[in-house]
Amino acid sequence: MQASELIERFEQFAPLKLKWEHDPTGLQIGDPQQIVHKVLVTLDVRPEVVQEAIAIGADMIFAHHPVMFRSANNLDYQDPQKAMYAELAAHHILVYAAHTNLDCAEGGMNDWLADALQLQALQLQDVQGLVPGYHAQAVKMTVTVSTDKVEAVQDYLTGTAGATLDRYALNSGEQFSVDLAEDALSAAVAGVNALAGDAWDYQVVPLLSGGHQYYMGRVGDLPKPMSARAFAEACKRVFHVDGLRLVCADADQMISRVAVLGGDGGKFYPQALQAGAQAYVTGDVYYHTGHDMLAAGLTVVDPGHHIESICKSHLTELFQQWQQESDWSVEVVASKLNTDPFTFI
Repeated sequence: MQASELIERFEQFAPLKLKWEHDPTGLQIGDPQQIVHKVLVTLDVRPEVVQEAIAIGADMIFAHHPVMFRSANNLDYQDPQKAMYAELAAHHILVYAAHTNLDCAEGGMNDWLADALQLQALQLQDVQGLVPGYHAQAVKMTVTVSTDKVEAVQDYLTGTAGATLDRYALNSGEQFSVDLAEDALSAAVAGVNALAGDAWDYQVVPLLSGGHQYYMGRVGDLPKPMSARAFAEACKRVFHVDGLRLVCADADQMISRVAVLGGDGGKFYPQALQAGAQAYVTGDVYYHTGHDMLAAGLTVVDPGHHIESICKSHLTELFQQWQQESDWSVEVVASKLNTDPFTFI
């Protein structure tokens, strides 16, 4: 199969429009028209991961963290990072990175982390978005379709496509309108095409209100309060880490509302406070930001950036599901390497 088929399907799940501004998400190295036979899924693209890809015969690496956060001003192979680029090119390994679009996608990174907190009897309830990101504008789609197809089309749009219906009949066939978010429009059109073929037409106009809001991070309530210390210990078990950093003025403080944001989320702690969270799970907390968090009375659990490696199993499972549905001739495997640069001693 072509790499573009997997990329296109993934970008339906996590569109590039969801990515944070200036984030280098998307194709990193290679030609999307390249035929790929084996995809290696990883959190990071490091020299050892590239060697793993070469060893197993992978011709595509699908990563969460971009391999190129900054543009290279030369290709001096004395630099291990730039030598890695040469290895990738020499072995015709395409690299694609799904970063902040995966962070903001519904059913993506931050939902996986929130779901992980469901373990150890934490059971987060009433989970909601934390940091507002991309907002999909609402549109009104007016559909004209032959009478024999109208029921199937309406069922599809109001079910699978998540539209709301405003119907009125015409003499020739039937016409009705639905409201939906603009990011659902292309999939809705494709779905109706599959049902109605050439026997339909549509018009779209933007609406001033409505639409769909995407978020980075999640916030929810514990079923019953627990101490900050007990919550931190539970996070150690949930995320399989040997140690973590706890920012807390009182480890016996009882908490009932928790926010979680994968990666480097220290700068978003005011949004956690605004959402009513008493505890915030995120990585890479900066020293002075930690002082500000303490002053604000927020308990922060920092299990590190590497907990985002949860993406390896989830993405692999997702890709294997699509592979079966679409009969792709490609093998998808998760990297077996631990790319966490930190070791607790």
